[in-house]
Amino acid sequence: MNWKLILLLFCLFLPLVSAEEVEVGIYILNLGKFDVSTGTFTADFYLSMKCENSCSPENFEFMNGRASSLDKIIDTSTEKFYRVQANLNSPVNLEKFPFDQQKMEIILEDKKNTIDTIQYKPDKNQSGIDKSVLFTGWNIDKWTAVSDKHEYELYDETYSRYVFQINISKIWWNSFIKTILPIIIIMLVALSSFIIDPDKVTTRVAMISSALVASVMFHVSITNQIPPVGYMTLADKFMLLTYIILLISFIINITLLDLIEKKKELLVKRIHHYTEYSMLIIVPLIYLIFFIIY
Repeated sequence: MNWKLILLLFCLFLPLVSAEEVEVGIYILNLGKFDVSTGTFTADFYLSMKCENSCSPENFEFMNGRASSLDKIIDTSTEKFYRVQANLNSPVNLEKFPFDQQKMEIILEDKKNTIDTIQYKPDKNQSGIDKSVLFTGWNIDKWTAVSDKHEYELYDETYSRYVFQINISKIWWNSFIKTILPIIIIMLVALSSFIIDPDKVTTRVAMISSALVASVMFHVSITNQIPPVGYMTLADKFMLLTYIILLISFIINITLLDLIEKKKELLVKRIHHYTEYSMLIIVPLIYLIFFIIY
């Protein structure tokens, strides 16, 4: 049999050779603090890798971080089982801050073998999050495990990728108390100035001015909690709405002050009559609509 016939037979039987499927499971034991400024976190978990036939799936790496420790517990020809502690990072989306939801990911790829040799398959029976895991400041909503393809166009290679994703969200009540409630109190103080008689308009202007200064300072403190981003967060939009309402309130009271100096008492009483209690109703409705929309 000459070499051309051998090559022809090899080419015929090559498509029949399928990639080895590796069932991957991750069971979370502990999660470290999630840093919203960098997206970094630590994870302590069990990693299981199983094959139907003899295989070598241990040449894996974490694509979004590095393992600080890797202890092999089971090492057979068809199964590898590890205890892993890793420093990882995930993209951060702060558009809904302070009620933001984030995704913590653990991403695996083989170092050498392409998708033609090894394909990852999620093992849901060996995956999950331990009930004892507590994540301070966040709710752990759910987890998912999927496999997909990662193409490297520069090298013309495609690798199988396993992604274990944990969805977390801010504790709503804590975020409301720390971020929204202080501004609501400041606004109630500012809006209560409309109840004061127009002859004390200078006091009304002083109250609104103080509320504006307090709002700006509080906005700065909120902004310092997160990294600079190229878009407006929910907190930024909420504060922008607050500035607009305070500006309108300031203009109304300056107008009253000008009318009082011009002795136009009838017009002053009319404006005061329409704004005395209506502002306490209209402004909360505006905020309610804002939160319904966003």
